[in-house]
Amino acid sequence: MNYIAQSWKALLVTAALTLPTLALAADPAMMKDGMMVDHKGMTVYTYDKDAGGKSMCNGECAEYWPPMMAPAGAKAEGKWSTIKRDDGKMQWAYDGKPLYTFMKDKKPGDMVGDNMKDVWHVMREHK
Repeated sequence: MNYIAQSWKALLVTAALTLPTLALAADPAMMKDGMMVDHKGMTVYTYDKDAGGKSMCNGECAEYWPPMMAPAGAKAEGKWSTIKRDDGKMQWAYDGKPLYTFMKDKKPGDMVGDNMKDVWHVMREHK
């Protein structure tokens, strides 16, 4: 009985140490049907006025176009990176482009913001 209890304890400790690492390693968004979506299935956008890895969407703009915020200690891999926003918080970027969602998209798959004012675009898969 003591051996079984020790085995369970070791298994639980290993799981507790491994699971947070796996959560941080996951990409903040994914491609679905040729476009990028966040983990809630909401469409991800880029903004043409962003340049040089800097977000130009702050203040009221960020209320309509919420930035995809990166948690403290986020690990960027591959084409993923983080940028520092004007408020000092970190935002996810993909291939150097800061990423956003749109407040008027109400359900997964909505693309209400695509081509808004000719400067907002769905982040699409490059082929």
